[in-house]
Amino acid sequence: MLKQLSAVLPLVLFGMVACQSKPTSTDKASADSAKTATQETSSPVAKLATGPIDKAAVLARKQVPIVCYHQIRDWKATDSKNAKDYIVQIAAFKEHMKMLADSGYHTILPDQLYNYLVAGAPLPKKPIMLTFDDTDLDQFTIAAPEMKKYGFKGVFFVMTVSIGRPHYMTTEMIKKLSDDGNVISSHTWDHHRVDKYSHNSNLVIKGLNGKITNRPVDDWVTQIDKPTKKLEEITGKKIYYFAYPFGIWKKPVLPELDKKGFKMAFQLADKRDPDYPLLTVRRILDSGYWSTKTFGNSVRNSF
Repeated sequence: MLKQLSAVLPLVLFGMVACQSKPTSTDKASADSAKTATQETSSPVAKLATGPIDKAAVLARKQVPIVCYHQIRDWKATDSKNAKDYIVQIAAFKEHMKMLADSGYHTILPDQLYNYLVAGAPLPKKPIMLTFDDTDLDQFTIAAPEMKKYGFKGVFFVMTVSIGRPHYMTTEMIKKLSDDGNVISSHTWDHHRVDKYSHNSNLVIKGLNGKITNRPVDDWVTQIDKPTKKLEEITGKKIYYFAYPFGIWKKPVLPELDKKGFKMAFQLADKRDPDYPLLTVRRILDSGYWSTKTFGNSVRNSF
């Protein structure tokens, strides 16, 4: 969800990731403690709450901290000031995960959040959700192994156009994340803004002979239905959760997403919609400029 992207998301090439350092005995102790606690309290929920949804009750419940990540890599000289806000450097990410573990946080997954918001189901002490957008390779090679040290699980919002391309995750990696207990969720085909979708758009095609033709398309099918089905085929699991590209949404898109069967949709920091609170769940970005202290304060005070 990078700012100032063009209508078609450019696929940025990233450098090779650095080797991870060996954890110290102190790191191992905190990791073992956090892993045990998390395994006891945040296993995937087998059954989602059913029945009418009390929107006022959903809004009244205390919000759970939800953090959004994009790239986990070291900055390069070519990175713009704006881009660095979305790039958490490797050492910083490791420090942030250790801080969460040392502070007693337990990761939860969307099923747990849904049951808590809808039915008041209990959550572990100091719950937090870690989410990752856009399918970047470093989420698999850097973020997932670091989270695993502490028994943390995450939610990976996959943009399907990038699957298998250089510096993005492969089908096998996505399946592995799912098999390891993380949640794979929908993030459109190629990151077009949801509020721009139409059921009757024109796709302009230029042939090799230079001839231009128009082909009618349904953006909702292209960006939502087909990518979601593809992820279900990869994981073998039903996809119930969605993240808005750029965090942008508008009221008219919410009934459309509701009809698609999504249980929850995740934005960024805008105010939740009172009619669709489950489709406007708030997150914060872990900024590349944040120190561990700033990150901790933001987690505590933003929800």
